Amino acid sequence: MSINYLPLLMGGLGLVAAFVVYRIVASYPAGEGKVADIAVKIQTGAMAFMRREYLLMWAVAALVILALGFSDLGWDTAMAFFVGAMTSSLAGFIGMYTATRANVRTTVAAHEKGAGTALSVAFYGGSVMGLTVASMGLVGLGFLYILYGGDPHTAETIHGFGMGASLVALFSRVGGGIFTKSADVGADLVGKIEAGIPEDDPRNPGVIADNVGDNVGDVAGMGSDIFESYCGAMIASIAIASTFGVELMNQRLGGDLMGEALRASLMGLPLLLASTGLVCSVLGILMVRMASTMAPERALRVGTIGAAVLFILAAWFVIKSLGISSGVWTSVLAGAIGGIVIGLVTEYYTGGPPVRKIAREGETGPATVIIAGLSTGMQSVVIPVLAIVTIIYFANEFASLYGVGIAAVGMLATVGMTMAIDAYGPVADNAGGIAEMAGLGKETRKITDSLDEVGNTTAAIGKGFAIGAAALAALAIITAYIEVIRHHNPDFRLEISDPDVLIGMFIGAIFPFLVAALTMSAVGTAAFDMIKEIRRQFKEIPGLLEGKAEPDTVRCVDIATRAALVRMLPPGLLAVLAPVFIGFGLGPKSLGGMLGGALLGCVLLALTMANAGGAWDNAKKYIEKGHHGGKGSDTHKAAVVGDTVGDPFKDTSGPSMNILINVMAIVSLVIAPLL
Repeated sequence: MSINYLPLLMGGLGLVAAFVVYRIVASYPAGEGKVADIAVKIQTGAMAFMRREYLLMWAVAALVILALGFSDLGWDTAMAFFVGAMTSSLAGFIGMYTATRANVRTTVAAHEKGAGTALSVAFYGGSVMGLTVASMGLVGLGFLYILYGGDPHTAETIHGFGMGASLVALFSRVGGGIFTKSADVGADLVGKIEAGIPEDDPRNPGVIADNVGDNVGDVAGMGSDIFESYCGAMIASIAIASTFGVELMNQRLGGDLMGEALRASLMGLPLLLASTGLVCSVLGILMVRMASTMAPERALRVGTIGAAVLFILAAWFVIKSLGISSGVWTSVLAGAIGGIVIGLVTEYYTGGPPVRKIAREGETGPATVIIAGLSTGMQSVVIPVLAIVTIIYFANEFASLYGVGIAAVGMLATVGMTMAIDAYGPVADNAGGIAEMAGLGKETRKITDSLDEVGNTTAAIGKGFAIGAAALAALAIITAYIEVIRHHNPDFRLEISDPDVLIGMFIGAIFPFLVAALTMSAVGTAAFDMIKEIRRQFKEIPGLLEGKAEPDTVRCVDIATRAALVRMLPPGLLAVLAPVFIGFGLGPKSLGGMLGGALLGCVLLALTMANAGGAWDNAKKYIEKGHHGGKGSDTHKAAVVGDTVGDPFKDTSGPSMNILINVMAIVSLVIAPLL
């Protein structure tokens, strides 16, 4: 069997492993009575949102498919777009479907079995998402590579796959982010601040919508985000290898192979590394299972670092067996280590001393909480950006431009494990909400809170990793764009002294701020509608605040759904159409400059917003443990304001930056042959 079939085979086996893990999750009891009723409401709300979102998304996708098919790019590119959109959609749907089943089983496990079993169920629920993302990427790209990728002249067709994945990410991440934060902000402001009732109180009509949002935003949305970067890194590396000049390729990347044989190995390497990473991810998941008797944070760290170390070692053997220069392995090493560094730095700023400083600032009111949080977010940019710069330096030094792409692949190869611990967070969060709404008692809530606390940290780490991965993947795609243009026009150069490039850079720097403004405004407007509805129900439903009546949760889910579907279109259209207008209007140089300006703006803004939001959230939770006056104190109320501001920062606008730069980059790469 040809080695080209290995990624497709490994992707298929990964899906089998995901199904086995899902069956393990499903074997745990789902509870009965009130617990089961609450779980059904969350499941129904999540499925209703996904159904309406996917209908709108596929209507747009159909138009794009027709546009690609009838353009000079052809129907092969259109088919690749369809495969990319379909595999990403399936990955998000399967992950969210599993998460909405794992949440209630985690609650029941915490109530009946204890913390160890609850951790296992929540982590298995997240693992299905991780394995599905990695496997679907390999199945889709592996299939297309067999059809097109082995031939350098048809490698451009695969770019359509990345564009399809980007479209799904755009809808899922931005739409899901608007949904979840409009529900969260509305429920918190009216419930905790105005009515003075606890978080996740069953009397609050917005609580079910909030829990639905955790699944559609932080599971399906995050999964599509990582899927886009994961596949984009591989596509960019394949594209760079397909356009390399033979002499430079032999000089910088040749080992035992030279010429076209070397090119074939370089084009196939990203998929083989991703296949290796999937195996290492499965082993990492097993490590967490074996370490389940440890504290949750230690068990998850064992799996994450263990999978990364195994991958780094295995990658060396894969690269050497293909006869490629060991400098390529150095690039993989730089990417993998850089991802770990970004994750650890994110953990420090969202769970370490800066969080306690923000909590202390709450003693003087919400204004100082906001100032301290923004300061933390801005400071948190420094080390991750230096890590990205270091990755780029070593990757380029040892493996030229190809090294940049392969470093992104190295960072993302163990995405199965990385996504598993990230999706674990919203499952644990939902489990705590269900326990509170069902009135299962303080002991159960204590267990779910401990899992949720770890989940907040893993989610923050996941966001930091996603930003770093998106930055590196986008840079690789931009590099591929330059190489494709240069392949058709050898005199093409991007020079900062060129006015066309400078114009593009300034235009590109506008987009991150504009999209951040649009998404923040969307959350604010949607939250306003949610607040009015919750206030209305508290006022007009007799006995609701006394716990003698049921809230109309369906109405709140519908408000959040309609708000998300309407308000995600402007930033989406901006991301897709901007490269087309700039590329055909001002030319490929201005488009290259625009991508550079947008990349810098997106990375800096994403890190600031995600880390500030995570720090505000954990500062509130730190106070709720009894510090600085504890829950209900003036300090706590100040921290709640900070957390409310941070919600759209970390879960809507910040993550939107990842999607924005990758969508703009992949659209540019797709249209590059036409420019």
